[in-house]
Amino acid sequence: MPYPVAFNFTGNSYDNTGALSARDWRRVLFIEQINYRRVGSRWLFMSDSCKHCSDAACLNVCPVEAIERTDLGNVVVRQDKCVGTKLCNKACPYGVIRFSEKTRTSHKCTLCNDRIHNGLGTACSKACPTGSIAFGEIAELKTKADARLAKLRSLGQGKANIYGYSQAGGLKVFYLLMDKPEVYGLPESPVVEQKRKFSSLGTKASVLLAGLTALIRLRERGGAQASDGKDR
Repeated sequence: MPYPVAFNFTGNSYDNTGALSARDWRRVLFIEQINYRRVGSRWLFMSDSCKHCSDAACLNVCPVEAIERTDLGNVVVRQDKCVGTKLCNKACPYGVIRFSEKTRTSHKCTLCNDRIHNGLGTACSKACPTGSIAFGEIAELKTKADARLAKLRSLGQGKANIYGYSQAGGLKVFYLLMDKPEVYGLPESPVVEQKRKFSSLGTKASVLLAGLTALIRLRERGGAQASDGKDR
């Protein structure tokens, strides 16, 4: 099998994903810290994806409850319920969840929902050759992260820190960073929108219209399938 070829070259370091999208659920950031004398330079990396927040803004604002938290704590978008209001896209403080023009619904990382509910780890943690991505029980992962942080600081890495213990009610996906969160594009104190009361007629009408559009699409899809069956 030939190697995959990237066509979307950004020219921004080696990061050719550019941003998370409805199709690209994980992005590896390449952050180059180069001083004017070109000495003491370093690269920072972060494998970015959905954080599966304990207080998830996307879940809070969805008017049709299409975004749910499973019994394992991961946050997923129910494609059969999503009507494409895009409210979740605007609410996410991390810019993770994105709308697809193709499906007319929003998408994001599911934390490999099908795998973890069948006793398997996430695909990203299985595929990572260096073990920098770990999957497991939260308490165990925090113990390992704390030990790793202590070791880094003992080696003189004073800026090292763990991001995600307190942000957004606590993140199910947290990070050991080598610099301040802002260097990685992460908000120190993310603003999490809470549940909205859809009391205005305009908001209710937009939700009903989105629901009607989704119903029409489903009927059209069913009709097309029925026609295909008759043709056969």
